[in-house]
Amino acid sequence: MNQRPRPHDSVRRFAFELPARTESVARARRLAEERLILWGCDGGIRDTVALVVSELFTNAVVHTASARIVCEIREGEERLRIAVRDEGGPAGPRIRDCGEDERGRGLILVDALCAAWGADRTGHGTAQVVWAELAHGMGEPC
Repeated sequence: MNQRPRPHDSVRRFAFELPARTESVARARRLAEERLILWGCDGGIRDTVALVVSELFTNAVVHTASARIVCEIREGEERLRIAVRDEGGPAGPRIRDCGEDERGRGLILVDALCAAWGADRTGHGTAQVVWAELAHGMGEPC
């Protein structure tokens, strides 16, 4: 697909806000996938982003006291960043040993798929942003 070159400092951003309910996870995943299709990203990066959005959004729904969750996808030259902002909870995200249990593996997947991930408090009570970055294309846009 031929695309016009973008300036090196160009960043594409897309954000949305949804209720902190389990049924919002599928909607978050679809919104992310649809945006990446519009940006011309290939299926591999779309699948990975959809999985990461799903895991981070699910964690915000399950482990925080949020009413609303904001998700932002930002594509720069070398990285695609996914950030999920919640309204806070008692503790930050952590990878845990879940043994044979299928639940609790979300951050293990995020850690395996992403170049980096972490969490930052927003300065508003216990609210936080959990983010993950995917390396892609060494300067090539999606």
